[in-house]
Amino acid sequence: MATSSSSDVLERFCRYVRIDTTSSDEHSDQVPSSTCQFDLARLLAAELEELGAEGVQVTENAYVLASLPASPGAEGAPALGLIAHLDTTEVVSGTGVHPHVVTYTGGDLVAGETAEGPVAIAPETLPALHDLVGEDLVVTDGTTLLGADDKAGIAEIMALVARLAENPALPHPRLGICFCPDEEIGHGAELLDIDTFGCAYAYTVDGGPIGELEWECFNAAEATVRFRGYSIHPGDAKDKMVNAGNLFAAFHALLPAHMRPEHTEGYEGFIHLEGVSATCEHATARYIVRDHDAARFDEKIALIERAAAFVNAELDAERVTVEIVQQYRNMAEIVRDHLELIDRAQEAFTAAGIEPRVLPIRGGTDGAQLSFRGLPCPNLSTGGYCCHGVNEFIPVSSLERMVDVLQELVALFA
Repeated sequence: MATSSSSDVLERFCRYVRIDTTSSDEHSDQVPSSTCQFDLARLLAAELEELGAEGVQVTENAYVLASLPASPGAEGAPALGLIAHLDTTEVVSGTGVHPHVVTYTGGDLVAGETAEGPVAIAPETLPALHDLVGEDLVVTDGTTLLGADDKAGIAEIMALVARLAENPALPHPRLGICFCPDEEIGHGAELLDIDTFGCAYAYTVDGGPIGELEWECFNAAEATVRFRGYSIHPGDAKDKMVNAGNLFAAFHALLPAHMRPEHTEGYEGFIHLEGVSATCEHATARYIVRDHDAARFDEKIALIERAAAFVNAELDAERVTVEIVQQYRNMAEIVRDHLELIDRAQEAFTAAGIEPRVLPIRGGTDGAQLSFRGLPCPNLSTGGYCCHGVNEFIPVSSLERMVDVLQELVALFA
């Protein structure tokens, strides 16, 4: 069984989260969408070189690539990839992250204080806190997210590399290491050259509480709905004005409330309004559509299109248009033919003293895209909680134990 005594994962994690890597949906036409992602990419590349990794590079699109040679006797084993992403979501600020460690003693978990008061989460909101009493937790100061999604995954992979560099006889096949930009805005591993990466299989380390193992994810699309109004002075508006904001309101009311994410769980999909801007003349609404089941996913997209057609028919004019952009598909379609990857991951968790829990991802990872591009790629936990918010935290023990899990995993592939 692996031991975590030599891990420097906490130090690495706190170093990485202080570097702003917020991706930008507004600039999603370029990769990376934010130049700040290069800051972490270059730091990781320098650290990988110091650890003796081979072929270290930062590509022009901010992909960090490296490899570790196999341990003696494992040279003939297929290469295994370990992947995490550089960027953090723009939903909550990732600038000026100040991580600190608190010992949780029960009750509300307080991350920090802001002008509005304490930033805290209660066990009634997050029942998992009941199992974390006495644990040391890395939290923010309450003004930003923490960035455990996915800098915890990066830190755990880097700590594994450091452990293998210190103990090269620890069994492992050739390992491919990749840190990708822009996962949070759906680009992720889009530009990863899989042939050059040279791995038969891979895992993303981009999940939640420790022990989670995921090989099913949503089918995903983004819907942009545009509304064209007609503006005229309100004093002269009778039978002439068409208010685009009201068109949006009429359209949105046609989408069932039970399909909103706040009313769904497990394998239930959703239609989520991410944002809307509206004037009398123009309105634009952005939705994301998610479902594990391909047929129900298609039905949700068709529902959006029917709602637009209904509003247009009521107006007897083409004032509502819908643009659908497919993002990723359920990687279960591919990974179900490689269930040995799930078996080995479960075995690795168990060997590290952690009960594995196979769950469907209510989201996506780079592994979804990679799986359909020919690199089967399930997802492993990082140990983090409450990602994409100011209450985000991760237990120190989870950081440490995930390094042990990764050590057990690569040994199984050797």
